[in-house]
Amino acid sequence: MRSTPTQGLSLIDRQVMWNRLLAVVEEQAQVCQRTAFSTIVRESGDLAAGVFDAQGRMLAQAVTGTPGHINSMALAVGHVIDAYPVETMQEGDVYIHNDPWMGTGHLNDISITTPCFHDGQLVGFLACNSHIMDIGGVVDRSASRDVFMEGLYLPILKLVDAGRVDESLIAVIRANTRQPVETVGDVYSLMNCNAIGCARLTEMMTEFGLSDLQALADHIIDTSRAAVLEKIRALPRGTFSGELTLDGTQEGPITLKAALTISDSGIHVDYTGSAPMTKYNFNVPLCYTLAYTSYALGVAIVGDIPNNAGSLEPRTVSAPEGCILNALKPAPVVSRSQVGLMLPDLVFNCLRKALPERIPAESTCALYHVNVMGPRSSPAQIWNRFRVQTITTGGMGALPYRDGMSATGFPSGVRGGPVEIFESMSTLVVWKKELRPDSGGAGTFRGGLGQLIEIGNTLPEPFQYFAGYERIDYPARGAALGGDGAAGAVGLASGRRFHSKQSFEVPPGERVILHCPGGGGQGDPALRDRAAVQRDLACGYISAEAAQEIYHLPPEEAPHA
Repeated sequence: MRSTPTQGLSLIDRQVMWNRLLAVVEEQAQVCQRTAFSTIVRESGDLAAGVFDAQGRMLAQAVTGTPGHINSMALAVGHVIDAYPVETMQEGDVYIHNDPWMGTGHLNDISITTPCFHDGQLVGFLACNSHIMDIGGVVDRSASRDVFMEGLYLPILKLVDAGRVDESLIAVIRANTRQPVETVGDVYSLMNCNAIGCARLTEMMTEFGLSDLQALADHIIDTSRAAVLEKIRALPRGTFSGELTLDGTQEGPITLKAALTISDSGIHVDYTGSAPMTKYNFNVPLCYTLAYTSYALGVAIVGDIPNNAGSLEPRTVSAPEGCILNALKPAPVVSRSQVGLMLPDLVFNCLRKALPERIPAESTCALYHVNVMGPRSSPAQIWNRFRVQTITTGGMGALPYRDGMSATGFPSGVRGGPVEIFESMSTLVVWKKELRPDSGGAGTFRGGLGQLIEIGNTLPEPFQYFAGYERIDYPARGAALGGDGAAGAVGLASGRRFHSKQSFEVPPGERVILHCPGGGGQGDPALRDRAAVQRDLACGYISAEAAQEIYHLPPEEAPHA
């Protein structure tokens, strides 16, 4: 088919092609998920995939993925172009990096960028990233005190030169991980999904007779920007402040502050007043701060407008250099998600003052990873210990018009991992995994429930547990007279409790007990629909005591077994 200038395309043509781009990147993401070695990617979808134009502007992102990966990846291709100008790129080139300040915020996420050529001309880029289970560094994830202790640091490098893989670079990666097969396998998985995305993109261009993406890209970006600005201009003007106190570190709690300004040109969130960087590894690079701030604004305001460079542009952030939300290299950042994932609640606390009718109560936010190493049966096997991780979740805060979701990864988008996979890769058994009654904050609309999880070892040997949690000392707060969600907890069946961010050894025969927190409730509990209270009681979401004492349900109205 003869190439047709994209300037001649009708509006309908461009909309059809836009939808095809969304299909291209969704297939790209699904290929990554299906071929990944990392269980967090394969089972929980901790990844991102997108297509970019020749200028490095994101045109489409996959639905499969997480905001922290996706919204920080939006800037990654620009960094690659800065390091390797477009005119130096050849067909078959592939670039790799895991720079926390140019990628997704920590070393465990590897980013791959692939220039895409059509009829010999560079027309765009396919980019992706995913979580790598082990990238070297200290075993105790709470012990790192700078980024260099956290694993292999890859600047932006050419991994494949005109189709020829740099085996020396692959050897460096293989030599710096405790899981060389899995880590190198994930690198190839990422390269493969980009290759599939590029193939589908060029097929689409051939089908529609496109010689370049320029006019289509301008249409996508301009249309999306205009649509977001239209929504923003319907909002009340002003600056709205909020703050959030986190459990923090062994040094004490951390306070985050934000001032959110709505203007005709967009929404800006300034984090001046937030806590300074900590010596522990919960610092957040600004790219990750932007990612979850932008996501929160998208959820509350942008709605179903697709995510791309245009729709992201009106959402901006600032934070003083050296604060915990704008950590500077070489700050330790491996656990940046424990703080970064809390930002949507902070943004919502600002927005609730402007838009109380659409903002949820506070949620669990930070994920409750089950992260385990060991055991070892002899000193000779110290480096052959298994390392497994699965995602568990707490409850979402209630909205002003419905209950919060239970056991959900909101706002991360990461799915809870199947315990059967976790067990199959270790000697551990998950003896219990169930919803926690009464963990959702009471209200006219109830907060989502957390979970109760019990884990033990089938061997009479100790194993190492790495805790990195929030909402233990400061549970999710309710809104508009709604009750707070239940606090989380981590400890042993024997009764010992641990700090929210601490590594500990589980003795032989002991079991870890993990209480995932619940989301805050919304509205006066006395106004909750009686049928909803009865249903909660019948399903075991609330206890008989809560039904009577909080919701004032008479015993004679309680459902009978």
